[in-house]
Amino acid sequence: MASRRTLIAGNWKMNGHRADGVARAAALKERLAAAGAVPFDMAVCPPATLIWPVAAALASGPVLLGGQDCHPAASGAFTGDIAAPMLADAGCRFVIVGHSERRHGHGETDAVVKAKAAAALAVGLTAIVCVGETEAERDHGAAEAVVAAQLTGSWPESAGAAGGHAEDRLVIAYEPVWAIGTGRTATPADVAAMHRMIRTTLGSLTDRADQIRLLYGGSVKAANAAELLALEDVDGALVGGASLDADAFWAIAEATPR
Repeated sequence: MASRRTLIAGNWKMNGHRADGVARAAALKERLAAAGAVPFDMAVCPPATLIWPVAAALASGPVLLGGQDCHPAASGAFTGDIAAPMLADAGCRFVIVGHSERRHGHGETDAVVKAKAAAALAVGLTAIVCVGETEAERDHGAAEAVVAAQLTGSWPESAGAAGGHAEDRLVIAYEPVWAIGTGRTATPADVAAMHRMIRTTLGSLTDRADQIRLLYGGSVKAANAAELLALEDVDGALVGGASLDADAFWAIAEATPR
């Protein structure tokens, strides 16, 4: 854990307009700058319409910027999509790929997620690759098998044109589908067991498994953040609803063990 710096990332999803998005970003920038040395990195992933104004609000500050999705291609006739080079051009450092709302709502397969992660790595972005089981899959005892298969199928083979170690720019986010936006959170024992399995599975994919940050997502809030972030192999959180409130999001980040 000592070599893996905690990452607290906020996924704003399809929420916000210019005024409130910029205000939220500016508030987080001010707080993080005033806090000085902290044991975590902080990132926010606004909807596409807010990336440029939020980038301006965060300029020269410590809060990092991310996108919520990218297309596998660098450019082309893909109406409504955003390419990884466009996100990089806007100042993004991260991009979320494979979120369950993309996998289940848009039919994205592991192969598609893998291609998106590779596209992100190729332009120097860090890909936050999401994995997670449904409630039915967990109830049938298939949770670990499902997540291991998603991870293996979504794993990009190389860093592409950007060179270096792909693992240095990969983050895995475990988000049980049944705990996203429901107020229901996996028990600490469930989270610890799944993250342990993910780390083991990573060991079959790379010899740098210990360097990859594993985030937990799924109704993370200030009330449960400290317990979750204290777990072994939990290197941060991917926060949904609570990231829309600067005070609540900051309280989650402040729960990082010191």
